[in-house]
Order: sequence, then C-alpha cells, then structure tokens
Amino acid sequence: MSAPWGKNELQRYGAHEAGATKQVRLFLPPMSTAYRKIGIIREGKEPADRRVPLTPAQCKEVMQRHPEVDLVVQRSPVRAFTDAEYEAFEIPLVDELGDRDLIMGVKEVPLDMLLPKKAYLFFSHTIKEQPHNRKLLKAVLDRGIRLIDHELLTNPHGERVLAFGYWAGVVGAYNGMRGWQLIHGGPELKPAHACHDLEELERHLHAFPLPKDLRIILTGGGRVGKGAMGVLERAGVKRISPKEFLAANNTGPVYTVLGSTDLYQRNDGKPFDKQAFHDDPQDHHAVFLPFARVAHMYMACHFWDPRGPKILNADDLRDPGLTLQVIADISCDIGGPIDSTLRASTIAEPFYGYDRNSGTERPAGSPGTITVMAVDNLPCELPRDASEAFGRDLIERVLPSLVGNDEEGMIARATIAEGGALTATHRYLEAYAKG
Repeated sequence: MSAPWGKNELQRYGAHEAGATKQVRLFLPPMSTAYRKIGIIREGKEPADRRVPLTPAQCKEVMQRHPEVDLVVQRSPVRAFTDAEYEAFEIPLVDELGDRDLIMGVKEVPLDMLLPKKAYLFFSHTIKEQPHNRKLLKAVLDRGIRLIDHELLTNPHGERVLAFGYWAGVVGAYNGMRGWQLIHGGPELKPAHACHDLEELERHLHAFPLPKDLRIILTGGGRVGKGAMGVLERAGVKRISPKEFLAANNTGPVYTVLGSTDLYQRNDGKPFDKQAFHDDPQDHHAVFLPFARVAHMYMACHFWDPRGPKILNADDLRDPGLTLQVIADISCDIGGPIDSTLRASTIAEPFYGYDRNSGTERPAGSPGTITVMAVDNLPCELPRDASEAFGRDLIERVLPSLVGNDEEGMIARATIAEGGALTATHRYLEAYAKG
C-alpha cells in the first residue's frame, strides 16, 4: 500500500497513506465537535472482530487527560480485552449507548445497531463505493447520522493518521512463513490468532529453521510493508538490493523490496518517471517476472491503483521458469494485480492452491500449485497489539479534535454524512447511496 493514489483520487477521497504525494491539501471549515459523552460500541460485524479503538488502560488515560469526557464501554463477549479488564481500570460498562453523543468502533456497524441522530466513528468502507456497504450508507443518511470515517482522518497535508496496515504486514509475513512450512514441513508454526501477542508470535518464528536458500520478494514500503519487513528482519532474513537479488548468488535467507522504479516500465520505452506513474499508471507494464524466476516467496504489501498494470498475470504464472512457491497477498486485491488471488481466504483457512496451468483453485500443497495466502482481515489475528497501537494514535492525534473545536478541520474532512445529507466532499456518493 505504498504507491500513492493519483491526484484525482486524493481529491475525491480526501486521504492517502503517509509518504504519498503531497500535491493535494484539503481544508474544510471546522464542524462543531467537542463531544463529551462518548461510548465504545460492541463490535457486531460477523465474523467477530476482536479489536477495540481504545484498550482499558487507554480509556483510563482518556478519562484522566480529559476529565470533561464521559466515556463508557458497551459490554461485549468477543473483545480481545475482556469486560473484566475494563472493570479493573474502573471504566463504566453499559448495555446500551442511547445516551451517547459519539459512538466509536472499529468495523462497520450492523444496521440494527445504528441509532438515529448520533455521531459514529468507524471504518465504513463506503468511500470507494463498495457494493456490500451501500445499505450502510443509505441507513446513515435515512437516520440522520453523522458518519466520521477512520480512513479519512488526515493531517493538514492529507496524510492518514490512523490505520491498522502495519499489523496486516506483521501477520501477513508470518502467514507467508506458515505457508512455506505447510508445503515443506518442519516444526508447525502456531497460527497468529492463537498467539497471545506479537511477542509469542515472534518466539515461534525464531524457533522455525528457515532454509538458507530462501529468497523473498516484497512490494510496498508503506505501513503494510514496514510491518512485514520488521518480521523478516527479526526472523534473521537479510535485506539485499534488487540487483543483488537478481544475481541469485547470495546465501540466505534474503529478501528484497521492489518500489515502483524497480517494478514498472513505460510502454513507449522512454525513461520511467515515478511521479508521472503515480499520477497515472496507465501505459506502463510490470517487469516482475525476472524476480519471480529466482524467488521462492512473494509478499505483496503495496497499494494497487486499478488503472495500473498487473504484476503477475496468468501467463506469467504459467512461465516454466517461475520458482515462486508461496504468494502472500497481504494487500488482498481480488481481481487485482496478481491473478493467483482468486478469492479472499479466512483466518481459519488461510491457504489455498493456485493451479498454474489451469488458473483454478486446488488444495494447498497440491502438485503444480502455488500456495496462496489472501486473508483480508489480518490485523484481527493480533487484536491486542493492533488495538494498542491504534488507540495510541487515536489519543494523540485524533482525540484533541474530537473533544475540542477541530481547529485544523480533521473531523470535518473525515465526515462523510451529517443530518441526512452527504458532505460536500462526498456528494459523489449520492448515486451509490441510492443504489
């Protein structure tokens, strides 16, 4: 998810990853915030998401730093942090949130849990007109709800301030190693979701005997990529340059990171222009195949612009010189840049096999297949660590604007709807909301 959106997408959606182009700066007039009665909702989406926007200790910190705020937590049997842990920090637990002004969560709120005329803060997954959440946006409008989206919370430069991407990279890289173990044997790696936290996950990985000739490619240097790189480094996998990687004469285990300059070329043969590619990736093609002919594992951590070229198409995957055995599509773009990602997999069943010849799914480990990992909710596997990091950014970077007067317009920029209408920045969603 490191490649930035083009200028049009930034203007349309109003947010981008840190490190992306800073051509667009969106300033909107402050909206009234100063929320005093805040509630943390019980996550209701299925399958259950165990993450929280604030841990018990962080809730206590909020109450101490902002004594004017009345904070409560709705009881839940599924959180990674139990009700008893919140009680231990003297956080009030409630069954209903009808008296709250602002209700915070992580994932989309089920329609039957949306209370009219309230303000909500969660990941709505509506700004790209995702079909499965059209009814959610329509309900928000019909019920006069103010919808603030975590994904749109940005600083004045348009850089996102909240995200779980780092933890997707951590778990995705670990799952890539689990995929290798699945087809090659060795000590079984405990699933990430069965580990108490990152410390336990890394203990299992450190004990796993990585083959000395293991060669890994990684695309994407943003939050997701950094999470994956951290796991590889701590597991003793050495980073080398793309040029060294192609030489294929290094003792491993080793990995390399491909940026857009390494990964793409212009169709007209002219020198590659990184900024021009990021603004409009059409009329380019990927040059990934030479790397796929010397690598054993590919970890995809990039952001893919749908206008851009594929990285590995079906013909590439049939190439007789291909040496890839595991593809961990951490970005999980179905129908996107990697044709082996036929569908999203699940935390319970994270792997399937991609038949290189037929382009169809077969059981993981079957002869003639590449083992694919394409879980689309990876941070849920380390909910305690992911929640701790997310809550820290929420407290330091967002809460002052939520409980204050939003002088920089952060909450205004992140507001999709209010009072039964879409905000000016998001009026492009009108047809989508109406179906």
